[in-house]
Amino acid sequence: MLNIINELEWRGAINQQTDAEGLHKLTSEKSISLYCGVDPTGDSMHIGHLIPFMMLKRFQLAGHRPVILIGGATGTIGDPSGRTTERTLQTMEQVQENVDALTAQMKKLFVNEGDTGLRMVNNYDWTHNLTILDFLRDYGKNFSVNTMLAKDIVASRLDTGISFTEFSYQILQSMDFHHLFKEEDVQLQIGGADQWGNITSGLDLIRKKEGPEAKAYGLTIPLMLKADGTKFGKTAGGAIWLDPNKTTPFEFYQFWANTDDRDVIRYLKFFTFLTKEQIDELEVKVQTEPHKREAQLKLAEEMTKFVHSEEALKQARKITEALFSGDVKSLKADEIEQGFKDMPAFEASKETKNIIDWLVDLGIEPSKRQAREDIMKGAITLNGDKVTDINMDVTVENSFDGRFIIIRKGKKNYNLIKLV
Repeated sequence: MLNIINELEWRGAINQQTDAEGLHKLTSEKSISLYCGVDPTGDSMHIGHLIPFMMLKRFQLAGHRPVILIGGATGTIGDPSGRTTERTLQTMEQVQENVDALTAQMKKLFVNEGDTGLRMVNNYDWTHNLTILDFLRDYGKNFSVNTMLAKDIVASRLDTGISFTEFSYQILQSMDFHHLFKEEDVQLQIGGADQWGNITSGLDLIRKKEGPEAKAYGLTIPLMLKADGTKFGKTAGGAIWLDPNKTTPFEFYQFWANTDDRDVIRYLKFFTFLTKEQIDELEVKVQTEPHKREAQLKLAEEMTKFVHSEEALKQARKITEALFSGDVKSLKADEIEQGFKDMPAFEASKETKNIIDWLVDLGIEPSKRQAREDIMKGAITLNGDKVTDINMDVTVENSFDGRFIIIRKGKKNYNLIKLV
């Protein structure tokens, strides 16, 4: 059986390790406990957050025992990693709402019914009763300010400034690692490349508190950049969220389906649970039949199914096929809402009106003469049907559930009309 570290190396998923040889030996000899954390800075993760947790899931599938930490305590402070300015502190009520939302999201993605192999913890549970004196005596005494200042996460902020609150973040995260090492037998922390300083601080604390022979390890994953050098997971419209209310399953599917040929195999390795043989086969398809985009479609299929559901995947495919063919009649109102979210939208009343007047009043056509010409040459379709009668009346009966009408002008210019 392939050692988990060997698999991660094949997937290009390892950036740094504190003791590569020791961790490989440990994971070959026994099942270990490991953890990865996320702070509740928002009420949903985006796909960038997902990467280390996919690695955590791979450890679980290889027989290890993963722990997901939701930072109910650290989330009230704010991680300075990767930032040039201070975070705006959230209220405790907002942090708790985010904790609840992320916990539900994590359970949906990673905890199957009856699955006892993955645990979830909240660092607020072991920190909220700690007094400031205990914090300073039991933990602060183990940290050298000189060493903390040398960490990249702090050093990069010295010119612009960093508060004592954010400066203390690495102590809190170190406390997490120590607590889980001592109470849950957690020997490995994994995280993004920007977490290296926090992870190594945790290892230092464990050795100071538990002795130099304490066996604990750290592993980070690479910073994900697209082939064009831009940051992964960001689009012109913003982040790609896991919450379907922020990024619809159709948009989510389209993001992956539009992956650059240069990136798709790397993403398949990082994000899917396909085997090496399956990915190697798709890599050949990218090289020999790139126009078929089989690798991209498989990536979109696997990710949409994993994050949302099989049903959401079917819906995303249905919308995609309808938009490609122009046959939108089969779509339901909620599918229209997903598929046409970013297309030009207009509002119209539900009153009956002549098609020409209606198109001009909406601004889809600049004049009645132009509207007549476009209808007569077959350039206007309403809900997928070509309009041929200039005397046609548009009524609420023409809509999807009394909510939407779709007008296409020419071959590609879709317009969504919302009935109000």
